[in-house]
Amino acid sequence: MPGLDPRVAVHKLAVHPSIRPVKQSQRRFRPKLVLEIEKEVDKLIAANFIREVKYSSWIANIVPIKKETGQIRVCVDFRNLNKACPKDDFPLPITELMVDTTMGHEALSFMDGSSDYNQIRMDPKDEELTAFRTPKGIFCYKVMPFRLKNAGATYQRAMQNIFDDFLHKRVECYVDDLVVKTKQSVRATVTVSAQNEPVKVCIRRHLGQIPGIHRPSQRD
Repeated sequence: MPGLDPRVAVHKLAVHPSIRPVKQSQRRFRPKLVLEIEKEVDKLIAANFIREVKYSSWIANIVPIKKETGQIRVCVDFRNLNKACPKDDFPLPITELMVDTTMGHEALSFMDGSSDYNQIRMDPKDEELTAFRTPKGIFCYKVMPFRLKNAGATYQRAMQNIFDDFLHKRVECYVDDLVVKTKQSVRATVTVSAQNEPVKVCIRRHLGQIPGIHRPSQRD
């Protein structure tokens, strides 16, 4: 997955030097669950999201969470690492104001980021701080993972940089949720597409591909 250009955003950790690294005690899992965990780890390796690491001073455990589909999502217990990092106070948008700015618009195109936080790379110097233990070995993240402190602030800052010329005019963004708006009727498809072309160019420049747009169905 290409992800965001590192010149736009990378996630950095500011671990306080006075805090000692923590290696969490190893957890045990049922044999059947181990097989499911290994499959999910293989997917992360194939996506180039993680890499193997040795001699890491920080090691967290994985937390398998069952989805509604019955499959599992492999999360990481970053509580110790998060406590060692200061809060990034980059402001998130106020949802009430975002609702106000969409008033009077005829067409709203809603987009949700694919793989969300994983689109942003970790600073190479901080990758090994995210090390976690699995049945297949110890790995660390090359991309920004979920549940890591300040990930939301880093994502919002990236969106602010990308869409700065369009925010509160044609675009509203709350972390990974994006709304492109126009005052033209949804029936005027050609006009709407032409008006939003600068936004599409902006997305293409930073993400490499443009999301597909379709008319909502009766069930949408």
